Amino acid sequence: MAFETIIGNEIVKKLLNSTIQKNNILHSYLFVGPDGIGKSIFAKEFAQMILCENEITKPCHQCKSCLEMESNNHPDFLQINSDDGKSIKIEQVRFLQEKIAEKPVSSNRKVYVIYDSDLMTREAANSLLKTLEEPPAYATLILITSNESKLLTTIKSRCIKVNFQVIEQEQILQYLRKNNLDAGVTQNMLEMCEGSIGKALKLQERKDDYAEIEELIHKISNTDITEIWNHAEVLYKAKENVMELLDYMNLLFYKQLCQKQQTAIVKAIYSVEEAKKRILANANYDMSIDHLLLEIWEELA
Repeated sequence: MAFETIIGNEIVKKLLNSTIQKNNILHSYLFVGPDGIGKSIFAKEFAQMILCENEITKPCHQCKSCLEMESNNHPDFLQINSDDGKSIKIEQVRFLQEKIAEKPVSSNRKVYVIYDSDLMTREAANSLLKTLEEPPAYATLILITSNESKLLTTIKSRCIKVNFQVIEQEQILQYLRKNNLDAGVTQNMLEMCEGSIGKALKLQERKDDYAEIEELIHKISNTDITEIWNHAEVLYKAKENVMELLDYMNLLFYKQLCQKQQTAIVKAIYSVEEAKKRILANANYDMSIDHLLLEIWEELA
């Protein structure tokens, strides 16, 4: 059964399975949805189904095409990523166009996947538009994005849009349990995942840091400020990815605000947001954390 190892998005599974069963494969698709919910995994398995040589079960995991896909060595499958994490350049699209003009080597079709397609430069997007307007009969392009608004309207209008939804918290928890990754993961941490398996896995790697933030918030109203500074080592050490921890602080404060409407909690949330701005503006990092903790302590103590 196709997509059976992927959690969530049952409607998408039905749509893509039906597409294969009816042999109604189109030339271009746009996979849209938040980061970390499985769009890339869906795209690769859908590509494997398109390229599979078995007439009945797709993917069969046994034919030459499936074996080439599973060994990441299929001559008729190409993936385009941003080289620098910032943009997909016109040279990359031109390379795709050169390859797409060549006839399939070992399958009847060719599949091309562009990850983070919203990172295409305008020149790259305009160049790709020519291919989307007149694709070879044997080609299928799959564009993946978590930021649809950044794509050219002309690009979007030439693709069949497939919407992916966030994954339910219970499904994420079941996945973590199945893989023995649920130890120490709290309900608050699950909410922080925002329906994303990818975020859940990253969060699980740092669950001790998140637990320390919870403990810090718990202590802040009845502990001396010097103690708070001494117990906030997790923030001082997290310079590279502190934004996630600050977001988590505000999630905890927001939940408190839902339980008891207090101006002090609103001010604490504001203080965290201001600290994020200071850090992004390259203010002195340690001083920014010092100032944040002092402000929160004064508001909540």
